[in-house]
Amino acid sequence: MRRCAWAENADATMQAYHDREWGVPQHDDRALFELLVLEGAQAGLSWRTVLARRDAYRAAYHGFDIARVAAMTDADLEALLADSPLIRNRLKIFAARDNARAALAAIARHGSLDRYLWSFVGHTPVRNAWDSPAQVPATTPQSDAMSKDLKRNGFRFAGSTICYAFMQATGMVDDHLAGCFRHGEETR
Repeated sequence: MRRCAWAENADATMQAYHDREWGVPQHDDRALFELLVLEGAQAGLSWRTVLARRDAYRAAYHGFDIARVAAMTDADLEALLADSPLIRNRLKIFAARDNARAALAAIARHGSLDRYLWSFVGHTPVRNAWDSPAQVPATTPQSDAMSKDLKRNGFRFAGSTICYAFMQATGMVDDHLAGCFRHGEETR
């Protein structure tokens, strides 16, 4: 079974993520929020580093319950900086609360986080057919537009590269390589 190059020789956790989650269209607001926060936490680091701490992030951020994260106090966030297995970056930890508050505002405006975020791809996954990792872009006009709008609406750690990785992870974009067994699949 052939996988995308980044997962081909990866550990079992990364392969399972590739095989079962990455690129599967996600429409649950909580899950979208989780991946938005995790992609922001990954900035400057490897995805493996974040994935290894995913359960800790889920515990720290109340299962990514958007309203509960939005209500976290400065003291709650300081406690995460002082003693937790999270990546201890003050800006990233505080950005989770800011992003939860911005997500609640987006939900109020658009009816759901799903409706808002998927609007950047016309509510339909973009299907690519790259043959090699070198062909896969780091950003696209859609990720540029998403980044600009997210930032304008109070989201942090939402640059275009982060947005594109988020779009790939949530299935807004199918960037499984053409030779990968997952290419063109929507669910698994």
